[in-house]
Amino acid sequence: MMFKRPAAAMTLAAAMLVAGCSGNGNAGTSSPVPSSAAPSSASSAPTPSATPSGSAPSAGAPSSPSSSATPPASSSPSASEDPIQRKVDSMSLEEKIGQMILAGVAGTTLSTNDKKMIAEDKIGGVILYANNIKDLNGAVSLINALKKTNVPNPAPLLVGVDQEGGRVNRLPGEFVKMPPNRTVGDAGKPELAGEMGKLIGRELKAIGVNLDFAPVLDVNSNPNNPVIGDRSFGSSASLVASLGLPELEGIRGEGIIPVVKHFPGHGDTSVDSHLDLPVVNKTTQQLAKLEWIPFQAAIKDHVEAVMVAHILFPKLDADKPASLSAEIVGKLLRDQMNYDGVVFTDDLTMGAIVKHYTLAQAAVDAVLAGDDILLVGHGYDDERTVFDTLLAKVKDGTIPESRIDGSAYRILKLKTAFQLHDRSTPVPDLTSINADVSAWLKQVES
Repeated sequence: MMFKRPAAAMTLAAAMLVAGCSGNGNAGTSSPVPSSAAPSSASSAPTPSATPSGSAPSAGAPSSPSSSATPPASSSPSASEDPIQRKVDSMSLEEKIGQMILAGVAGTTLSTNDKKMIAEDKIGGVILYANNIKDLNGAVSLINALKKTNVPNPAPLLVGVDQEGGRVNRLPGEFVKMPPNRTVGDAGKPELAGEMGKLIGRELKAIGVNLDFAPVLDVNSNPNNPVIGDRSFGSSASLVASLGLPELEGIRGEGIIPVVKHFPGHGDTSVDSHLDLPVVNKTTQQLAKLEWIPFQAAIKDHVEAVMVAHILFPKLDADKPASLSAEIVGKLLRDQMNYDGVVFTDDLTMGAIVKHYTLAQAAVDAVLAGDDILLVGHGYDDERTVFDTLLAKVKDGTIPESRIDGSAYRILKLKTAFQLHDRSTPVPDLTSINADVSAWLKQVES
């Protein structure tokens, strides 16, 4: 069903978040109901040697915090009026930093280190990859165990996947597999894209996932692109926007948080950012005429979350990739495009970052740039590095605590808007959803 976004539901959910989770496995709020606006923020919307000079981008002193990374005090409700702000004010620095980390987990069952990340570091969420999801029963069991561990924490756990369809599929084999976006793009019917989003949302909800890193809004303008290809709806910006928005709305309508990606655009790269740092030598004017069109449409549609790519755009910022750039995250995305939702980095353990930065430096730069949630996809040690570094850099004044507060506020507002919870999910009967996916496939192929 499609969710409406009444203000009353938002207020009730905020009050429940402030009240905190109870100590049993059924703790949490009721089913998600998105709010009418994205979470609040600031103002108003792989080849080696990937830099223009052939050298690695600067990894020296971190950039200054973006002026729009933290909402000005005058634009935020007072603590007495705003239950989310009261919740932020009640949290320790460690708890607020934890909310800014989305970490990968070790395997198909809950490990000791997974428990530590949630119980001790109180991370805001987890991402599950193909190695975590082998079958339906195991997937549901793992997700339930992750959520149960999180019950005592200040806010419900984000459980995210990359479920795009085609070659980027995280669902277990019991689900009928969906095609890549290109197949839907070739059909060219927005209603099919919208139904695809609804079906993906239903599938994820059935196993307890509450966040999807989709839809892909990249325009596949470079036929030699090694990483996007059929993950994009096509080579036309208007086509990508016309199909991406219905998919976004379909995912959102099932109570799943959609995260559009990969801003400012990964479609014209010739390097896979999983392996090294791509460079796109386009001007602002060129990007505005192609890559940015789908993202601006999503911002106009109040998209709740955006993932920023590890790509160097020298005409925008000669020194730092988009994910670590205050020029791109703070000034471009926040100020110029008036985006006020949650910003995710792409995985900070990808080659585009680790070949040019230490993980610690990348984490600091990402926060100072204005990113809200740092994706740390692989390894407990990496998660600990990010957590410990951010804590130390706030304490020594490198990162203002107000910068952490701004992100914590946006994250809690997002979780409240979708009324996330840590309740367990029963193993679903997939008969109905698989039948609906099969029927949809016939429409796409006809």
